[in-house]
Amino acid sequence: KNFGWSKCIIVVPSIAIREGVYKTFQITEDHFAEEYGKKINFFIYNSARLSEIEHFAGDSEINAMIINSQAFNAKGNDARRIRMELDEFQSRRPIDVISKTNPILIIDEPQSVEGAKTKEGLKDFAPILTLRYSATPKEFYNLIYRLDALDAYNQKLVKKISVTGIKASGTTATESYIYLERLNLSKSAPTATIHFDCKTKSGISKKICNCEIGDNLHELSGGLDEYQNNFVIDFIDGRDNSVTFLNGLKIFVGDVIGNVDENQLRKIQIRETIKAHLQKESQLFGKGIKVLSLFFIDEVAHYKIYDAAGSPQNGDFAKWFEEIYADEVTNFSKEISNDEYKKYLATIPVTKTHAGYFSIDKKGKVTNSKISDRKENVSDDIDAYNLIMKSKEILLDTNPQKSPVRFIFSHSALREGWDNPNVFQICTLKQSGSDIRKRQEVGRGLRLCVNQLGERMDENILGGEVHNINLLTVIAGESYDDFTKKLQDEISESVGDRPRAVTQELFLGKTVKNISGGELKIDERLARKIYNSMVRNDYIDDDGILTEKYFDAKKSGTVELAAEVEDSKEEVIKIIETVNTSYKIENAKAENVTAKLDRKKFASPEFQELWKKINAKTIYRVDFESAEFIEKTVAELNKNLHVAKIYFQLESGALDEIKSKDDLQAGIAFTKKSSDTVNGKDITASADFQFDIIGKMIEETNLNRTTLVKIFCAMEKEIFSQFKYNPEEFILKASKIINSQKALTVIKHIKYNPTGEIFDANIFSADLKGRLNINAVATEKNLYDFLIYDSKVEKDFAKDLDTAEKVKVYVKLPCGFYIQTPVGKYNPDWAIVFDNGENKHIYFIAETKGSNDLLQLRLIEESKIKCAREHFKTVAGENISYEVVSSYEKLLERVE
Repeated sequence: KNFGWSKCIIVVPSIAIREGVYKTFQITEDHFAEEYGKKINFFIYNSARLSEIEHFAGDSEINAMIINSQAFNAKGNDARRIRMELDEFQSRRPIDVISKTNPILIIDEPQSVEGAKTKEGLKDFAPILTLRYSATPKEFYNLIYRLDALDAYNQKLVKKISVTGIKASGTTATESYIYLERLNLSKSAPTATIHFDCKTKSGISKKICNCEIGDNLHELSGGLDEYQNNFVIDFIDGRDNSVTFLNGLKIFVGDVIGNVDENQLRKIQIRETIKAHLQKESQLFGKGIKVLSLFFIDEVAHYKIYDAAGSPQNGDFAKWFEEIYADEVTNFSKEISNDEYKKYLATIPVTKTHAGYFSIDKKGKVTNSKISDRKENVSDDIDAYNLIMKSKEILLDTNPQKSPVRFIFSHSALREGWDNPNVFQICTLKQSGSDIRKRQEVGRGLRLCVNQLGERMDENILGGEVHNINLLTVIAGESYDDFTKKLQDEISESVGDRPRAVTQELFLGKTVKNISGGELKIDERLARKIYNSMVRNDYIDDDGILTEKYFDAKKSGTVELAAEVEDSKEEVIKIIETVNTSYKIENAKAENVTAKLDRKKFASPEFQELWKKINAKTIYRVDFESAEFIEKTVAELNKNLHVAKIYFQLESGALDEIKSKDDLQAGIAFTKKSSDTVNGKDITASADFQFDIIGKMIEETNLNRTTLVKIFCAMEKEIFSQFKYNPEEFILKASKIINSQKALTVIKHIKYNPTGEIFDANIFSADLKGRLNINAVATEKNLYDFLIYDSKVEKDFAKDLDTAEKVKVYVKLPCGFYIQTPVGKYNPDWAIVFDNGENKHIYFIAETKGSNDLLQLRLIEESKIKCAREHFKTVAGENISYEVVSSYEKLLERVE
């Protein structure tokens, strides 16, 4: 855009990725047209369509050619047409015509493209520059941008990962087969879902049973000798997810013991995948988000085989899938109360809901692809991959009549290229010796999901619910510990230059910003205080490794650090997140409690009265063009905007006498003679440099151009002139100050109006999962039988609500209930109905990290609380009190 370069060539390693890139150009046409004021002409290279190459070279508009490396990296007798003098191309070689444009080369997945032969071939394009894009690079050149696995996770740009591990523990003395699937904890006696062998009239089969303490597997199995030795359940322990038998055997959730063969392990994986799929699908049903599950297999014949006549038949995996799916849908339908979702399941035939996405040979049969060896015939492979790469949008349609496929079996050799944003479960039905790395497997499902409109379900749309929705479950054929260790090791390897532990040095010398845009440089004393606060709060262990307590506190927003950095806490947390241990992988089996909605309480007059008063949606308006806002913003900018100048340190020295080789290697043979600094402004002052400061500030502040111009014109010239020192830093700091003033303006001037729409009661229908005594506790007056809490304050608060006589019913509001504000979505914590003996009093409470002093709240939180007050005043007037409290005692004072 700035230099007039208009020729780009995207080089890809395979047909699969080529089709994906082409699809990306199609769906981003409008975006690039807005960015450049003109459309991009893009096409896939085909040596039979020489007119496209002619147009690429001669056209003055923006042109992009997509080409896979196999099309040009062969020479000699195997030379492709791109290197041939062609009569129909005026005896010219296509590569010569292309190279004269000096294009920009963009290499997608360079670790798969740049072999020795291809590297030589790329030189023939005579590129003006080359850009390489990869999540798993093998070779680094000039790194100009990095968004590694940790950054992407911490910025909530990818799905969160949970793992269902299945640990085969070998055989017991009696060869008894037992698989502990899960614990079922409730207010009544706990049960354990156990798989074991059972004697039937037709032989030995596998049985699944919800067992209680005292149940005897010998009796339940029909008297099988292998369970004779006291296989009586002695204890079901929700604290560590285990079951102990009278014979002393202790088994944990996810463990398989006894006579377990490979087929049985794969059946367990398929069952766990289907169960996870149905759970996720029921959660997202009605939200317009299609749920997909992906099975990786190592042999196509395991899924699809052909008889003597060439007709396709189900392989073992497909047979097992259909049997298990039918069984699990029947069981799941008994547990859920959503009638619409039950109807949805009933309309999808089991034979239609799974499909295989593989290469197809010339006879139309599926075949094992060999992308890894990069020797495929290009023309033959185009049709082979059309089915895989051009059905993404159809797959995402939630209408079962249009797209019944929800489970996809794919060959592991596909590697890069096949992914879909709505893959929520990945199951690896492969031999453990596979060379596919964990990150490659997981990467197929890490993209944030999209809805039926193609909208990315990111933090801007979902707010704090982004990782509740965007959760990828991996069903591994190994234990949780083994799988996560390998995955963590690979992630650590990919971000190897990050610090490994939290130390004082991690903070020393860093500059952090506070909520007003000011800066604080962390000296040795402050670094020590921050470090000591992490030690006191048990956020790190003896080796400086982040603990579960830190991750729990971060999740609930209750991280406590040194008082001196309270106003810069978010910035300090960003420093902590640079440590190589901050990628959190959850154990899906650890969630042993499912909080279910109590339909009677939900239908009670008390709660329905409350719900009718609060379920109206609103829209806000706030004036950011007022003279008051502009005046206060200008004053704050003049006072607190400080942009450091860029200086270059110039040093000169001379080589002294070299006494030894060690002197030279140690660098002490040189002596510095002089030192000086040069202002970066002096070097660049004469450059013809243009920068759209207003455009960039619009992106950062969402203010309109007129308002920003008024602000900058009213600033002191000396303050505004700092822009020339460092434009990027100016924009960053000025935007923070302006956004802080926006938040203050919100507090004073925001107005809400009803939209005429209401929140759907279905937001209460999703089951919530947690871990007993970790983030879940049984409740009495809650709408759900369990409370899934985020902090100890919430747990204690719910306990007090349960025992309070005046409380009739309460609920921790689901994330689907939120108030739109200029500073992000706001989800109030609690809705409570009190009975004062005469009539009902309804209160809303926003729990605010143990403090009900608004002066202690961060500016953004204070703004959201103000917005909530205005919202509830609009929808319910005096019928609702919205209060900020830190405990039940504080709430009771307000009630009285």
